[in-house]
Amino acid sequence: MADAASTVSPPAGGQLPKPSVEDISLSLQRFNWSDYVVFVLMLISCMVIGVFFGYKDHQKHKRQKHARRGSEALDYLVGGRKMKIIPVSVSLVASWISGISLLGTSTEIYVYGVQYCYIVTAVVLMGLMMNYIFLPVFHELQITSAYEYLQMRFDKRMRLVGSILFTLASILWLPIVIYVPALAFNQVSGVNIHVITPIVCLVCIFYTSLGGLKAVVWTDVIQTAIMVGAMIIVIIKGTADVGGLGVVIERNSAGGRFEPPNFNPDPTERNTFWTLLIGGTFFWTSTNSINQNMMQRYLSLPSLGSARKALVLFLVGTTTLLAMCCYNGLLIFAMYHDCDPLSTGLAKAKDQLVPLLVMEVLGEYPGLAGLFVAGIFSAALSSLSTALNSLSAIVLEDFCKPFVSKPLTETQTRYIMRFTVLAFGALAVVMVFVVEKMGAVLQLSMSLGPVTLGPLFGLFLMGFFFPRINGSCAIVGTAAGLALMSYIVIRSQISIALKEIVFSEKPVTVAGCQYDFTPKNGTSLVDEALAGEKSLHHVSFLYYTMIGSVVPTIVGYLASYILPRSKTDDIDPLLLAPFLRRFYRTRDTEPNHMTEVLHEFETKDIQL
Repeated sequence: MADAASTVSPPAGGQLPKPSVEDISLSLQRFNWSDYVVFVLMLISCMVIGVFFGYKDHQKHKRQKHARRGSEALDYLVGGRKMKIIPVSVSLVASWISGISLLGTSTEIYVYGVQYCYIVTAVVLMGLMMNYIFLPVFHELQITSAYEYLQMRFDKRMRLVGSILFTLASILWLPIVIYVPALAFNQVSGVNIHVITPIVCLVCIFYTSLGGLKAVVWTDVIQTAIMVGAMIIVIIKGTADVGGLGVVIERNSAGGRFEPPNFNPDPTERNTFWTLLIGGTFFWTSTNSINQNMMQRYLSLPSLGSARKALVLFLVGTTTLLAMCCYNGLLIFAMYHDCDPLSTGLAKAKDQLVPLLVMEVLGEYPGLAGLFVAGIFSAALSSLSTALNSLSAIVLEDFCKPFVSKPLTETQTRYIMRFTVLAFGALAVVMVFVVEKMGAVLQLSMSLGPVTLGPLFGLFLMGFFFPRINGSCAIVGTAAGLALMSYIVIRSQISIALKEIVFSEKPVTVAGCQYDFTPKNGTSLVDEALAGEKSLHHVSFLYYTMIGSVVPTIVGYLASYILPRSKTDDIDPLLLAPFLRRFYRTRDTEPNHMTEVLHEFETKDIQL
């Protein structure tokens, strides 16, 4: 940080003293009644949608007294598999672009430059793998929980392991999702984050419990409209305020934010072209292909063709919003190019930079600041409701149904799903106390998740691509992956907390500040980042998912040569990656029943 970050004395000559950073901070916390009205209306609209779809489904099942058992669960969890492409596509985008992305990506660009924007290459590769490998398998099987696949491919043990890993990943991720918008609300209104998080969670629990997937999807549509509209307003008005697009480009060029792809092969570099391409592809593919939050929406569509169309729209929407978030980071630097709010304490945390910009740009216009904060909360509510709905599917399908002696009644099913939403929502609120003590949300979410998400993705890689691996081998591989990732992530978080790992940040200055502030004490980030020997836990967080999935696959494959192996002829070809099926079928001297079913599916395009 520049040495200019010191307390400025009042000017002489009878001039008025400069305001303090506290005065500026209070002046920017000008959330007025119109902003609160906009925010509350957003919450009310979500509740109304939940009540509407809950009542509609209740009346439907009341009329269909002789409906087949389980129809309520099917409607609640996957919308009866009759959802429409566009609402599901919007819901997919809203679920993925959470508040973590809205605030975290912009912060990433401001602090570290545009290198992260090149992750768009990973998005393209993820789309190809989803289209040709994962969607065909899941849609052909017509399952509700993605982890039903693990029982079909391995055994009941692996389905339980997969569901536990997903549940743990959700528990680590949910509090981050809630914490992000609470930070934004705190910045613009001064309301404590532990006051607003329970209120918003209760609203989300309410409409998710009542309306199920239909309510989640349609609230996502409204929330996405709010989110995108608010971002567009901030971008247009903010660009005009700093002097136009040319000024934004000029200031970011002078500040070192623009840079070509970094082709350094060092895996300990925070962001390089290779970490983004390779590590980013593993991360994006795992969080979209085998994540119940996302796959449950694809499975709610009536056909594979519909799911593929939704995937294309999802990729377009996600890439567009990612570009908007990146530009927002550049806009923040253009606004504060000569007075870094993190150095002065105007922003208490890195992820408060975006709401700070919003109040700077829109604070004087009644309702617009409230619209943006509502947009951030909309993104968070979308991700939260998605996760809660998915967890209810996992608990019902994987933790309850396989372990009961007789089928659950509709009443039992209803209570299990609703109680699951309530329990996990409450747990997420409590865990916010832990998350607020940790680092920037984008890196945090991409660091904690792979502890369980990596080995979980490894399970599916074993199932899709390696027929010789059975359940026992998969357990050995998963255990190895969990142990390794737990060590890497925990050790790296400790090192970050102890300042043993510090990443080099882009230069900032406070030379142009027009208010008094007390400088933050600190040392050169560049020197610290280069100091010390590097070991395994220094590897970039973008590689975590890759390591966590590849290591279990290798260990499981090696174990297949040691442990007793089941006959590959017993494996249903529908459980393998589509491009492997033709090779697998040629191993059989005579086609079995399942290969005949597969041939019928391929020729007649029927749904199993």
